[in-house]
Amino acid sequence: MRRQVALLVTATTLLVVVAFLLPLTLLLRTLAADRAVAQGLQEAQGLAVLVAVTPPDRLEAAVDLLDSGSPRAVTVFLPDGRALGAPAGPVSGLASSGRAFTADADGGREIYVPVDTERGRAVVRSYVPDTLLQRGVRAAVGVLAALGLGLLAVAVLVADRLARVTVRPVTALAGAALRLAAGDLTARVEPAGPPEVREVGAAVNALGRRIDELLVAERESVADLSHRLRTPLTALRLDAEGLRDPDEAARLGADVAAVERTVDEVIRTARRAVREGGHAECDAVAVTAERTAFWAVLAEDQGRPWHVVLPQAALPVRLSPADLGAALDALLGNVFAHTQDDAAVEVRVEPASGMVCVQVADRGPGIPSDAATRGRSGAGSTGLGLDIARRTCEAAGGRLRVEDRAAGGTSITMELGPP
Repeated sequence: MRRQVALLVTATTLLVVVAFLLPLTLLLRTLAADRAVAQGLQEAQGLAVLVAVTPPDRLEAAVDLLDSGSPRAVTVFLPDGRALGAPAGPVSGLASSGRAFTADADGGREIYVPVDTERGRAVVRSYVPDTLLQRGVRAAVGVLAALGLGLLAVAVLVADRLARVTVRPVTALAGAALRLAAGDLTARVEPAGPPEVREVGAAVNALGRRIDELLVAERESVADLSHRLRTPLTALRLDAEGLRDPDEAARLGADVAAVERTVDEVIRTARRAVREGGHAECDAVAVTAERTAFWAVLAEDQGRPWHVVLPQAALPVRLSPADLGAALDALLGNVFAHTQDDAAVEVRVEPASGMVCVQVADRGPGIPSDAATRGRSGAGSTGLGLDIARRTCEAAGGRLRVEDRAAGGTSITMELGPP
């Protein structure tokens, strides 16, 4: 935008400068020519007075003296046909008839002034060359051109400053909008610039506040709904404790405790994003190490081959530790639930093309490539586990890839973006 404004002002100023320079140049040429002709006419008239009062024997010396000292060629045509001074062609008939005038000639202009003497009518001719007709025009045009260039440079400088003042708030506004789009709900812009830009800035700030309010209300609603489940869970726990069979009571009590832990995690998850302000970040290597250590105990109990490959350096991703851990738990839970106990599992974390890839591969029967669609499953489950992983990847600016392995089994890769 800054360049466009500068180009527009430059083009407009250039047109204005040219519109003034062309007429001024023509006017200067006309004025210079009129001045040179006027000087030549004045000189010719002065010589005509001399011709009228000077005897013929002394007139030739006076004409030669004047012609040698004048930048113009001067000629006097006497009544007897002789020509004194600079060589010239025959006198014009109009001049001989008594009419003074100027006429164009090769390389300049001729001025004819008739004068009556006691011997008859003589004619004084003054030839003004083009060098005199255009004297001073080139210098004046140069001054005008320099003035035009100076005005053009000033206009461009002013336009650039004006465009910078206009573009700066627009750039800040675009930056705030991009931060909002990236999930930074605290992004705000200081309204500045023209009134229209200030209005847009105020609207973007209001939009950010409204989005923040809606997200807070939504997450609080989820937390409240989850909190309401505690009452029936408490009643269920009391019913379980009232069972006569101690083993059955312990088993149901453990199940109720697991559901309560899940509800608590839902409440923490719903409220965590509000506290973190959209700036979640964690080390994918550390979170994967923690979750694989948890699942390794179950793999050891089942006698399942278990292989974890983690890099030494940290790999930060745009997720909270709980979100990444929940996605890993969903993928590993699917593996343990839907593959045979001896199916090998491999978990790998590695960087790739600016992203962080967290891969969970198994030697099970495989799953359909569209199983990541919410609610779809080919193994009797709800299909929400893969959907959780997919939405987690999208929240981190990545994607979820589900692929069949050449040697059998499934490879699920979470591509996660950096913070």
